[in-house]
Amino acid sequence: MIPAITIFLCYALLSPIAALLGFPWTWITGDITFLYRFSMWIAATGVRMAGIRVHTEGLENVPRGQPCIFMANHVSNLDPPVLLPQIPGRTAVFVKSELMKIPFIGMGMRMGGFVPVERRGSREGAMESIESASKVLASGVHITSFPEGTRSRTGKMLPFKKGPFYLAQQTGAPIVPVSIHGTETMMRKGSLKIFPGLAHIQMHPPINAADFSTREELIQAVRESIAGGLPEWMRT
Repeated sequence: MIPAITIFLCYALLSPIAALLGFPWTWITGDITFLYRFSMWIAATGVRMAGIRVHTEGLENVPRGQPCIFMANHVSNLDPPVLLPQIPGRTAVFVKSELMKIPFIGMGMRMGGFVPVERRGSREGAMESIESASKVLASGVHITSFPEGTRSRTGKMLPFKKGPFYLAQQTGAPIVPVSIHGTETMMRKGSLKIFPGLAHIQMHPPINAADFSTREELIQAVRESIAGGLPEWMRT
């Protein structure tokens, strides 16, 4: 449990400092860059202190000067703090709406343009999320999504939700498929235990929604790209 306690203490001690310094600065200047970079540094520091190393490949595949939609498989609660600091520039994320209600953390998410997603999955809620995400992309900020919608208990890929792909079709933003593995053994779904190890992140060449006649074809192409960077046992 030592790595879990270490990462918790890191976040618990440093997050209030980020809020104390970053919130006023953001309100005064209207620029969230300092708060965002500080938050990403905290995320990466907690991961590193827990004994987790991160190996990232394919950064050269990320289009420069263009907001993208990063889509990754999801196998652990460690995926966001492992992945987000590796993404060039600034990214917002689709998050469960309940997280927006957490004091300070929720405020920081709203300031960062994070997009709440309703758990009940109504059509109205989904459209609101897509509209909010479209505004984020229009502002020049990336969107990161885990299209499976939840963590896989086995590590094998789950079916993809359609929402992020609808966003890509509506906005024309390129999709950057991302493969994550290693974290599935570091923190399993339903467990608070964290084990040190090596997390692998591979960013693949971008995929454009306009190149596909149907959403199903687009989903399949992204799925195949992500699967291509995973160990064979994790593919479905």
